[in-house]
Amino acid sequence: MKNKRIFKITALIMCSILIIGLSSCSCSIKSKEPVTKNAFVLDTVITITLYGENAKEHIDKCIEIANKYDSLLSNNNTNSIIYKINNAEGQFVEVDADTLDVINQGINFGNISDGTLDISIGKLTNLWDIKNRTEPPSQEEINNALGFNYKNIEIDGNKVRLLTEKEQLDLGGIAKGYIADKMKEYLTSQGINQGVINLGGNVVCLDKKNNDEDYKIGIQRPFDESGTPMCAINVSNKSVVTSGDYQRYFEYNGKKYHHIIDVKTGYPADNDLDSVTIINNSSTAGDALSTIAFLYGLDKGMSFIESIPDTEAIFITKDGNLHKTSGITDAMLTMVE
Repeated sequence: MKNKRIFKITALIMCSILIIGLSSCSCSIKSKEPVTKNAFVLDTVITITLYGENAKEHIDKCIEIANKYDSLLSNNNTNSIIYKINNAEGQFVEVDADTLDVINQGINFGNISDGTLDISIGKLTNLWDIKNRTEPPSQEEINNALGFNYKNIEIDGNKVRLLTEKEQLDLGGIAKGYIADKMKEYLTSQGINQGVINLGGNVVCLDKKNNDEDYKIGIQRPFDESGTPMCAINVSNKSVVTSGDYQRYFEYNGKKYHHIIDVKTGYPADNDLDSVTIINNSSTAGDALSTIAFLYGLDKGMSFIESIPDTEAIFITKDGNLHKTSGITDAMLTMVE
């Protein structure tokens, strides 16, 4: 069976809409032309475009930040704190402030979603191993991987432990968003306020371009491998994050098995959605909320996002229709024929 690995490019910064928007801007005397650099980090191609003095130097620093946090938060890197927690056999492990912050945020989103997002899901995600599998695991294997609960993550000051053998930390649902936020934090501290960070689909837009234009971020048409966007959202000072069933999956006996796992069933979510895109101020939150809303399905997901301040969403259902929350105006959204 053919195994497909389609990275999280639903919010496609690489789409022609955005490339044209960046290259054709009219820059002020105080600002140089934009500088763009690609790198393979976080198991995907990341693209960073910045305006301003020393843009290349700051892009290189952003890539260093991506590498640092990728190592720090990985559950597969044997040198990471997460790996040490997962293999500590219930003993406390001392953690750094950033790792503790991500774990606390993961627990918070677990509380918000009543466990729909559960960062102790590691045994189940490792079992499915969507990147390398060619057929689904057995029901017995899935049953053995269930029974975890993020409430069995115990924190004592700067120390963390897992209370039962069922729990294994996997921060994949929020780590990429957290890294994007850290990059933005660094750039802002350096006075770099214009540009776009794209971590394989977790997109963070800084201030408007010099001609006071927003950035156009393409939202991919699900299962269109050409990368053709279905629409574009016009934003600045916002994060745009998408979760979809077409991003990472494999096919077996004519059925697609994707990477967004329902913690109740142990199987990839099976509902009316192909993708959910979140637009808000935090890429960390966008990462978590897009997964939660996808798992909820259209009706519950829409109601959930409408209840969250300063957060909007675009849902694409399996019938190819687009649904948007009430705060997304026609001026913000451009459909692509």
